[in-house]
Amino acid sequence: MDNKMIRVAITQGDTNGIGYEVIFKALSDPTILELCTPIIYGSPKVAAYHRKALNMQANFSIIANASEAQDGRVNMLNTTDEEVKVDLGTPTLESAKAARTAIDRAADDWEAGLFDVLVSAPCTAETINQASSVGTYIAQRSEPAPKVLTICQNGGLHLAVLAPEVPFDQLPSYINKENVTEMATLFYQSLKRDLRINNPRMALLSFNSTAGKEEEEVLKPVTDELREKKVYAFGPFPADEFFGNGQYSFFDGVMAMYHDQGLIPFKLLSEGRGIELTSGLSGVLTSAAHGPAFDIAGKGCADESALRNAIYAAIDACRARADYDEPLANPLKKLYHERRDDSEKVRFKAPAAPKEQKSPRSQGEEG
Repeated sequence: MDNKMIRVAITQGDTNGIGYEVIFKALSDPTILELCTPIIYGSPKVAAYHRKALNMQANFSIIANASEAQDGRVNMLNTTDEEVKVDLGTPTLESAKAARTAIDRAADDWEAGLFDVLVSAPCTAETINQASSVGTYIAQRSEPAPKVLTICQNGGLHLAVLAPEVPFDQLPSYINKENVTEMATLFYQSLKRDLRINNPRMALLSFNSTAGKEEEEVLKPVTDELREKKVYAFGPFPADEFFGNGQYSFFDGVMAMYHDQGLIPFKLLSEGRGIELTSGLSGVLTSAAHGPAFDIAGKGCADESALRNAIYAAIDACRARADYDEPLANPLKKLYHERRDDSEKVRFKAPAAPKEQKSPRSQGEEG
């Protein structure tokens, strides 16, 4: 991939939460503008309100279209003509609508190729119509909707959840060979393509605390079959021992079966600095792995580390995908002539030297 500035779209999140605070703080790092061109999708008026309430220095240039974004500055694209009332610390239907409008506009521009990667600031489940993530919400806009997987990341820990939206009483029917194989394969491919991990090792967590039907009939056979296909999956492992004994540190990816099984230990280990990367979309989407934090909105004490990490991760994944896809799109031509015998011995065998031709005169002299 060339060294052009990557255009990073950042949606404003819930306008009554900490979205603008963490955006402004993250973009205050001067190295950001050396790596990318940020485009905030939101409301300039709401942004100015937050800036004044927080007494922050945060400059941005208002643009009408993402194609007008300029390098070396923070660009702000207005996503609504409506007046948005800001009530810091209180989730409202109006603030959720403003967040959703920004996501919708960004998704449309993304599809049109007006920027390279998307980063979403924190929002509520009401914002994204009760979807499990912004990635799932965006995927549902397409017909048919692609399968997506949210990978929670903090340092070397990469964790995905097989069924984040499935009610607990319906999980046994969802944990079948087809679903587990499909999502584990998607996870494996993302670890290689987005995170530059060669031959990643994945661990699957067990559904039951002791070996049961799901472990014996689904999870164990799936891991065996995946390894035969060179997808290095192991398990299933009981979650309490796996996290309690630090076994997760020996694996590049961990797949939990349901929300609480994976997200509780992840959030405890990441201490609010984790991010989410969505796999399965045509482009790169990341977000901070925390909510709008209404309890501290407007107080100036929000930690921007997760959002800054999400921006860096989006840039890294964008370049990683380009590097991964380029040789596959332009494979080297074969450097040998086609033969019936296509073995290594024939491919690299040196051509035989031509036989020496004798002149007719020489032949006569010999006679």
